[in-house]
Amino acid sequence: MDLKAMSQLLFPSIDKNPADYEAMYPPRDLPEGAKVTRFAPSPTGFLHFGSLFAAFIAARTAGKDGVFFLRIEDTDKKREVENGVIGMVNGLKNFGITPDEGAVSETEEIGAYGPYTQSKRTQIYQAYVKELVEKGLAYPCFMTEDEIAEVRKQQEEEKALPGIYGKYAKYRDITVEEAEKRIKNGDEYVVRLKSPGKPDGRIKFKDEVKGKIEIQENILDIVLLKKDGTPTYHFAHAIDDHLMRTTHVTRGDEWLSSVPIHLQLFYVLGFKAPKYAHIAPIMKEDAETGGKRKLSKRKDPEAAVSYYAEAGYPAGAVNEYLMTIANSNYEDWKRANKTGTIDDFAFALNKMSKAGALFDMVKLHDISKTYISTLDTETVYNAVEAWSAEYDEQLHRLITADSEYAKRIFSIERGNKKPRKDIGKWSEVKDYIAYFYDELFDGRRGWAENVPDDDKLAILERYLEIYDPDGAAEDWFPQVKEMAVELGYAATPKEYKQNPEGFKGHVGDVSGVIRTAVTGRLNTPDLYEIMQTLGGEKVKERITDAINSIK
Repeated sequence: MDLKAMSQLLFPSIDKNPADYEAMYPPRDLPEGAKVTRFAPSPTGFLHFGSLFAAFIAARTAGKDGVFFLRIEDTDKKREVENGVIGMVNGLKNFGITPDEGAVSETEEIGAYGPYTQSKRTQIYQAYVKELVEKGLAYPCFMTEDEIAEVRKQQEEEKALPGIYGKYAKYRDITVEEAEKRIKNGDEYVVRLKSPGKPDGRIKFKDEVKGKIEIQENILDIVLLKKDGTPTYHFAHAIDDHLMRTTHVTRGDEWLSSVPIHLQLFYVLGFKAPKYAHIAPIMKEDAETGGKRKLSKRKDPEAAVSYYAEAGYPAGAVNEYLMTIANSNYEDWKRANKTGTIDDFAFALNKMSKAGALFDMVKLHDISKTYISTLDTETVYNAVEAWSAEYDEQLHRLITADSEYAKRIFSIERGNKKPRKDIGKWSEVKDYIAYFYDELFDGRRGWAENVPDDDKLAILERYLEIYDPDGAAEDWFPQVKEMAVELGYAATPKEYKQNPEGFKGHVGDVSGVIRTAVTGRLNTPDLYEIMQTLGGEKVKERITDAINSIK
C-alpha cells in the first residue's frame, strides 16, 4: 500500500511535518530536575473545588524552579459554556494560583509554547496524524453508527471486549483507492490509531501518587481525529504535553484507566511519556448514608469555587487548607514553623492520600480564622474593601466613608502575641463590626442573666460618673475594679470563688455589664480599645441608652 499517498489523500493541505513543530517547540531551558506541569480544564462549567485542588497540586509540583501552565482543552464545543475560559482563569486567580504560561483571558495567552487553546492547534495535531498514517500506524475508518452498533451487538454475543480492534476494525487495512472513492462519495470518516497492543499484553508504570501499577495494555483502535478533523482528548493531550514539554501530569484518578491508551500514544509517536500522578477525589461525609462520597456539583454548594469567593475566604487560607489535604505532614510542619508559608514547605506527590482526603468545612473555617488573625490591619482592610465592593454594598459604603476609622476597628488586638480569631471569612465582618456603626447597631443587648436589672443600673450609672474618655489603658481596669468593690463585687474571680456568699459577683460581671451596654454583646475584643475607637460621646450615648432601656 502506498502509505504516503494515503496520508496525502487525507491531509492535502497540511504542509508542515512533526520535525517542523519539534523545532518550533524545543526542550525548555530549565534547571536540572525542574518540573513542568499543567492544569488543563475544559470550559464546560464552573470551576469545581476538586479542579482547584488539581490546579493547586500542579502548581505546587512545579514549584519555584519549574513551569506551571494553563491549557484550555476546548475540542468538545458542544459542551462549552459562554465565558467558560475567563471563569477558569479568574477562578484560579481568586485563589492565588497564577500560571506562568497559558490562557489569561478568552483571547489572550502568554508564553512561548502556545497556542495554549486546543481549538487553535488543529493543524499541529493533523500533521502528527498525517505522519502516523504514513508510517502505517493510523488509518481512516468509515464505519457508520449503525455498523458500530452491529459490532457492539456481536461483541456482546461473543462476550468480547467492546470497541473497534482486530477483526472488528473493518477498515484497518483499507486501500488508498477505496478510501479515495469513499471520500469523493462524501462518506464521513474518523482517523483511528492502528493499535500495536496485544490481548494478553500488560504494562507496568510507576504512578507518582499511587506507586507501582500493572494494567492490561490498550488493544483498541482509538479515534485520533473526529469526523470534523478535530482531535480527541487522548490524542491532543499527548501531542500537547510533548510539545509543551510537560514532565508531570497531575490529574484525577478517574483517568487511571486511560493510562494504557496514553502511554501507547507516546510510544507510537516516539515521545518520552511524562510522569503521571493520579489524585484521589476529595470526599465528603454523607449525612444520609453515614458513608463517604465524592464532593458533588449537584448536592454541595461548596463544590463550586465561586462559593469561597462569595463567602470571602482569603486565598491564603484556602491554600493552607488545600495543603493540609495534599500532604498530611503539613500541619506538623506548620506547628514547628509558625511563620513559614506553603512556599517554604517541601510538598511531595508521594505523600498524598491514595484513598482520597475528607473535605471538612469546619477545619477550613478554623484555618481561615487563624490565617486572618495573622494579617496586618492594612491587609485586612484592603481585603474587606475589595470583597465588599463586589458582594456587600452597605459594608463597602460604611468602611470606605471613613477608612481610618475602619482601620482602627480592624487594628484592635491585631498583632498581639495571641491574636483573637473572631473572623473566619469576610462575610462575617459586617456582624463583627456592627456595634461600631449606628446603621448596623440595632440597640438590642444580650445581657448576662446573673446580674439583676437593679445592679445593671447601679453599675452603669456609677460608671457614667467616673468614665474618662481620655484615661490611659493601664488605668482603665483598676478603675473598674475599684468601682466593682464599691458596689459589692469581688475584685477578682478567685476572691469571689473563695467566698461566693460574700459578694454579688466579681469584677468580670461588672465589666461585662459595661461591655454589653456599649456593644450589645457579652464577648468582644478589648473593651478599652473599643471605647477609644468609638469615642467618648458615643460611649456615653450607648450607656445612657442602655440605662433607659433597663428602666
